[in-house]
Amino acid sequence: MQTLDFSGQTRIRALFISDLHLGARGCRASEILAFLERTQAEMIYLVGDIFDLWHGATIYWDERHDSILDLLLRRQAQGVKLAYIHGNHDAPNADPARRWVPEWTICERTTHVLADGQRMLVLHGDQCDGRLLKWSVMTRAGSILDGTMRRIDGWLRRRLGRSEHERSLVQACIAAVNSVLSSGDALAERLLALADQSGHDGVICGHFHRPALRQSNGMTYANCGDWMDSLTALVETYDGTLQLLEWAPQSGTHSVSFSQKALIC
Repeated sequence: MQTLDFSGQTRIRALFISDLHLGARGCRASEILAFLERTQAEMIYLVGDIFDLWHGATIYWDERHDSILDLLLRRQAQGVKLAYIHGNHDAPNADPARRWVPEWTICERTTHVLADGQRMLVLHGDQCDGRLLKWSVMTRAGSILDGTMRRIDGWLRRRLGRSEHERSLVQACIAAVNSVLSSGDALAERLLALADQSGHDGVICGHFHRPALRQSNGMTYANCGDWMDSLTALVETYDGTLQLLEWAPQSGTHSVSFSQKALIC
């Protein structure tokens, strides 16, 4: 296990971040902004579900969300390569007429070549999800249900005087449901098979809210995690090494990375 110092600004070759769910009740906008401010990457991949605005329920948006978009736009203007891969929660952004950030080119999948030459398939991950929950109507219902549970969680925290950084019973329940619905490693294996069939050496995804980084049959499986519960992101260092980072919101000054063969579930 290694540690990256985030007391200043850390430079990396590529940053992969997914499932920000900007606009959702559970979005951790302050932590996202703090992490991005302390990270300088040559390439930024937004790996789906960046927005969660289209489900018809209450939208939670403030100046922190605007600051996140402004920061990403500034980085892009400074020459940072920015790729936005849409997910199931922000699929409407694929329509140019409904796009929230016109400056971003949006695609369903792309290829990232690591510094050591390995080719990684980058996609959100819902393409290999056989669950009913990936359908539009179910995705909308899931967003509303998640918001309701987090509203209850917020009320309980205030009543019990607990910090938002403490893991609650509601968060544990949400994580348990995500784990059950992801069918163990079955979906990961489908994504690896898709990467293999398309001539890639591995896959980088999000979607399942289960951060992971491991080798499987000579291929790399990496899941960025999310910014509602796990607060994780994937980075590539300048030698082509992938590292999974977990932001520590209680200190806001450092992050823990896990080796390429580690698995978090």
